[in-house]
Amino acid sequence: MWGRRRSSSSEAEFLQRVGGVRRFNRFYTRQIGLLREGLLQTPFSLTEARVIYELAQHEETTATRLADELDLDAGYLSRILRGFARRDLIARRTSEADRRQSLISLSEAGRAAFAELNAASQAEIAAMLKVLSEEDQRRLLGAMATIERLLGDGPESRVPYLLREHRSGDMGWVVHRHGVLYSREYGWDESFEALVAEIVADFIRRFDPKRERCWIAEREGENVGSVFLVRDRECEGVARLRLLLVEPKARGLGIGKRLVRECTRFARRAGYEKITLWTNSVLHAARHIYEREGYRLVHEERHHSFGHDLVGQTWELELDREEEEADALPAVL
Repeated sequence: MWGRRRSSSSEAEFLQRVGGVRRFNRFYTRQIGLLREGLLQTPFSLTEARVIYELAQHEETTATRLADELDLDAGYLSRILRGFARRDLIARRTSEADRRQSLISLSEAGRAAFAELNAASQAEIAAMLKVLSEEDQRRLLGAMATIERLLGDGPESRVPYLLREHRSGDMGWVVHRHGVLYSREYGWDESFEALVAEIVADFIRRFDPKRERCWIAEREGENVGSVFLVRDRECEGVARLRLLLVEPKARGLGIGKRLVRECTRFARRAGYEKITLWTNSVLHAARHIYEREGYRLVHEERHHSFGHDLVGQTWELELDREEEEADALPAVL
């Protein structure tokens, strides 16, 4: 059973190691609360929470793919998904590529459930780490990385990022990274960072959760992108897309496209008729994303800002209300 025949002493030592792994499993499941009736004081079991988390990693997916990624029995997963559907946590639509397949995504309620689970998990792990010194925290993470490397068979998810709503500390990150990246990549001066600070301060002071949203892209626990959708204070029925940013190390993963797409979906659900944005002609990657989403250039003008002569551009996206039902398949918080 174990290959080459072992001596009785080596077999005994091996069984001791088996016992040590089992002891650690019992300790860790208790430590992170997996034995409680509801995970993280929510109504979800561990498996249900894991399914919600995996759904949050995909814009849309299928039950077959979910079952493969989670190594779950298809019948068991089907029962979980039916329960989610009864609680309005997921949305389904028929795949255009294969009419036999249903595409599944988190609904508005599902995204709220994910946000609650994600925040609770973040807080619980933070509380666990805070009792350790920085040195012990590093040792713990090193040991966990070793376990992952030795026992893992690949990345946890095929989509290496998630989207979530903003929380405390994110606005400071948005201002800082805009200032750093635009100075490094375009040579813009600190007046641009000041403008970003004004925009995020206004967002926090006047935030309307029914009509406005900020999405943060997160990868391996680190912020790597952002975008804002805010109400135009002067034009009724018009939303403004602002502060699209993707960190250089996270580019090429489709994060920018996904962030812009989320703005479109939310704007439709919120009842806007149009989204407008202001950018500059030198921001080629962002302009390409806007064009692919369906925005059209409606105005250009030369200006001197942020220490440079620039060409400002206004882009608009007319929202077709007839597409709302088919398109209202939210991805991830």
